[in-house]
Amino acid sequence: VQLQASGGGLVQIGGSLRLSCAVSGFTLDYYAVGWFRQAPGKERERVSCIVSSIGATYYADSVKGRFAISSDNAKKMVYLQMNTLKPEDTGVHYCATDCDAATADYWGQGTEVTVSS
Repeated sequence: VQLQASGGGLVQIGGSLRLSCAVSGFTLDYYAVGWFRQAPGKERERVSCIVSSIGATYYADSVKGRFAISSDNAKKMVYLQMNTLKPEDTGVHYCATDCDAATADYWGQGTEVTVSS
């Protein structure tokens, strides 16, 4: 099982980025994929999660209405579209094989998002 996150970068306040998570070794039809982020000096937090098998999505309150998670099961990709970015969205973003970080067995390497003025 492998996950590879990409798409991070430096963006101005109010800008947009789309993160991608390429997965291998398991099928998205049966497993959830979550996006998590960790800002410098802060605890890791769950940002969003998708459970394709039941068509369910989850968003942290801080990103509702700004972020959208989606998956392309055939391409084995999970995306996180991030709009109206704020400085507090800054951090390393990871994708993982669960909606709960405590039980996620596999993690991608992380992609860094920096939102600045």
